[in-house]
Amino acid sequence: MGMQTDVLASQVLTADGQFTNQASATIGRARIKSVYIVPSGTAGSVVFKDGGASGTTVMTLNTVASATQPTYTLFPGQGLLFATNIYADVTSIGSVTIFYG
Repeated sequence: MGMQTDVLASQVLTADGQFTNQASATIGRARIKSVYIVPSGTAGSVVFKDGGASGTTVMTLNTVASATQPTYTLFPGQGLLFATNIYADVTSIGSVTIFYG
C-alpha cells in the first residue's frame, strides 16, 4: 500500500460479498476511509465484516427508507482497519461503495 493519503474506490456492491477494487481483485488488508450507500425504498443496513461472511463484524450502518437520500459517512483518523479483507452483508439497499487505503 502507498502513502497513508492514497485513497481508492471499490467497485459498487449490490449484494452480499467481498469488496473488489477497480480491477475486480478482492481488496485485502485495508482501512475504510468512507462509505457511500444508496438506499432502497425501505430501511436497510450494511454489515461490514473482516474475514468473509462468517468473519468478525466491525461495523453496521443503517439506512433510511428513501430511494432518493444516499448516505455518505466519513470516518475519523485513519479509518476502520480490516486485517484480512472487507465483506458486506447488505439488506434492502441499492448499492454501497467504499473508499479505502
